[in-house]
Amino acid sequence: MTNVTRDFFIGLSNNHFLNAQAKKWGFVLGADKFVAGTTVQSVVEAVKSLNEKGISCTLDNLGEFVSDKQEATEAKNQIIHILEAIHSQQLDCHLSVKLTQLGLDIDQSYCIENMKEILDTAAAYNIFVNIDMEDYTHYEQTLEVLEVLRERYDNVGTVIQSYLYRAQEDMDKLKDVRIRLVKGAYKEGEDVAYPNKQDIDLNFIRLAKQRLLGNTFTSIATHDHHIIEELKTFVAENAISTDVFEFQMLYGFRNDMQDKLAEEGYNFCTYIPFGDDWFGYFMRRLAERPQNLNLVMKDALYTEDNKLKKGPVIAGGAIAAASALAIWRRKNKDKVSS
Repeated sequence: MTNVTRDFFIGLSNNHFLNAQAKKWGFVLGADKFVAGTTVQSVVEAVKSLNEKGISCTLDNLGEFVSDKQEATEAKNQIIHILEAIHSQQLDCHLSVKLTQLGLDIDQSYCIENMKEILDTAAAYNIFVNIDMEDYTHYEQTLEVLEVLRERYDNVGTVIQSYLYRAQEDMDKLKDVRIRLVKGAYKEGEDVAYPNKQDIDLNFIRLAKQRLLGNTFTSIATHDHHIIEELKTFVAENAISTDVFEFQMLYGFRNDMQDKLAEEGYNFCTYIPFGDDWFGYFMRRLAERPQNLNLVMKDALYTEDNKLKKGPVIAGGAIAAASALAIWRRKNKDKVSS
């Protein structure tokens, strides 16, 4: 059933119509718990609040399915505006970008030129930029773009996904590049990715330990407290400096653990998405951890004192999502039994 639920939300995240409609809806279904507003000012306030706790941040100006240059140019300009805000507000913060938002599906050379403008600004302000890894259809292109950019810039890195069979090979090639290590949030075929969670977790731990023994800074991105505790023990046993890594989690997830790790003296970074193109990101978060749906439904339908909300739009949206999930499950059950 977990796989069915995951497939359901991954399917929604890739739906162009729903992504377009979500921009008109505003935040529904509890998305505001995981997305820090739609404006630069709103996300600046979120960063300041976390910085006060000793937590650094990385910002993601949400955007997907960019198919024309005007939209990609607008995204580039918005990202440069964010860099200027980080600098002017003296925030402890770096940037995460998606190449498809900057025109990768339009023209790779055009995307590279957009990235150069971003990296020129970031370099002037001494800000690091991380290229998020998207689905596998964009994997080779992303590595190609990174290779081109690394010829000129040293303030750019990318992501390694432990669910990919080739993760070890690619991490070895990027041993001198700052990376973020994640498990992976997209639905990939068994020809390229481990289908089993246990294998993904074991590969994540293996890759994390290898990076920790090196000297290149690594963001270890996981909400799994078992993995975090194992890595903390590994760091202590091998006298590894906390200067070479940080733990990283998503905005709105396991806030108590985020605070605790920062209080314990570990470098900690919160990944903060913002913007009105929130739908695909939000659906993938539900796909990664379907039990989050219970939290979202409760937040959408009930007040803090456990009373049913009367707002028809929010409540109706939550019920519609639950109904759609039930239908999806039923259809898949029928397919299996037929």
